[in-house]
Amino acid sequence: MARSIASATISFGMVSIPVDIYPATQSSAGISFNLLHKTCGSRLKQQYVCIKEGVVVDRADMLKGYEFTEDRYVTFTKEELKALEEPPTHMIEITEFVAAEAIDPIYYDKAYYLAPGKGGAKPYALLREAMQEAQRFGLGKWASRGKQYIVELRPVADGIVLQQLLYADEVRAMSELGIDKGEVRAPELKLAKQLIEQITSDKFDPNAYQDEEKKRIEAAIQKKIEGEQIAISPEPETGGAQIIDLMEALRASLEKGKAAPAHKPAERKPPKRAAEPKPAAQRVKAARK
Repeated sequence: MARSIASATISFGMVSIPVDIYPATQSSAGISFNLLHKTCGSRLKQQYVCIKEGVVVDRADMLKGYEFTEDRYVTFTKEELKALEEPPTHMIEITEFVAAEAIDPIYYDKAYYLAPGKGGAKPYALLREAMQEAQRFGLGKWASRGKQYIVELRPVADGIVLQQLLYADEVRAMSELGIDKGEVRAPELKLAKQLIEQITSDKFDPNAYQDEEKKRIEAAIQKKIEGEQIAISPEPETGGAQIIDLMEALRASLEKGKAAPAHKPAERKPPKRAAEPKPAAQRVKAARK
């Protein structure tokens, strides 16, 4: 059962909607490894060392500083930093509505699900359906954990998603890359469009994509536990940049696609339930907690 992480009130005009906030995603940062001493296998602990005196410093003797010029700092106490935090208002104030395609997904940060709170089912449903019919997303502000966020409220089939957005100064301009503008010829464009059409799917199926690296690491852990040695394959040699004929590469890609079976999302079969979990699976699960 999903658990709410916070409660808030959506406000637009004179309408207020109590909502509960749920995380829409869960962390899957990979398998966690501990740092060990190579000679005895014991775990290592992190310490902070003063670069001037060469002594280990306890957390009680630390404070935070901002380097405003080389080796010169202004310092802040915990109380001073706490006073600078954005006070939580528990209010999601919609300041404007924009077209659904107006926001570039590059500004998207964390996503949350909103569910109606006590007494909020009707106005919640009204807001979701009104945005859906108007094809508009709400934009507003939300303060949480001492910070203020720009948020987008967008309707989905079963409710409303709150999407944290990045600020303008957090997104780099692509013009900084200095990308050369290559000339595109009509025949090349035609073949490229045919290739796109050949491997196009109507819907995105996230279950068709699996974390292959994670599977390899889990298998390697299990082999290590069982006392097996892992064979290390030599890295392939990489030569210089290969010059290819673009038209020939496009034609070859199309021919390869015709020979292959039609693209279909991979079916996800329910996992077989083992009588007893493998030790590696148990250790991976424990490492994630």
